[in-house]
Amino acid sequence: MSVEIVISVVAQDRPGLVKRLSAIVAAQGGNWIDSSMARLGGSFAGIVRVALPEEALPALEQALADLAEEGITALARRSAEQPAPQGQAAVLELTCADHPGIVRDIADRLAARHVSIDELETEVFVGSMSGDALFSAKARIVLPDGVSASALRDDLEAIGLDIMAEIVLREAE
Repeated sequence: MSVEIVISVVAQDRPGLVKRLSAIVAAQGGNWIDSSMARLGGSFAGIVRVALPEEALPALEQALADLAEEGITALARRSAEQPAPQGQAAVLELTCADHPGIVRDIADRLAARHVSIDELETEVFVGSMSGDALFSAKARIVLPDGVSASALRDDLEAIGLDIMAEIVLREAE
């Protein structure tokens, strides 16, 4: 029987990390299904979903634990079978001056309306005109039944006024 495993990995960025991880998965008869990986600061972080024979799971977990000797932290967790959130898919984009608490405030409003975040990408960059640090976020979200995009937009625009943010909420393509 095959099981799906989600592996999270963090290491000091260097060439060959994906090669090392993929070799471990392949050695256990695993299939690399999907992943999201990025260099953040000087670190490399990622999550990977793999499928492998259930009897190979202990060997995979041991091989991942052994990566600690190479300065790689990897953790495997059995993927829980859960249906995807139901509702209206949307994209949320936000840009404002950088300051602490932006993600917390936006996430608080989304959680209050039971909005699911499928994907979130954020970055801080230098504004081309001002030279000031700007914060940007793009999220793929799912609005549950009974939550309108206009009501959520009103909630988010209230935050936007407080932090002088440009907020765009649109249907996902």
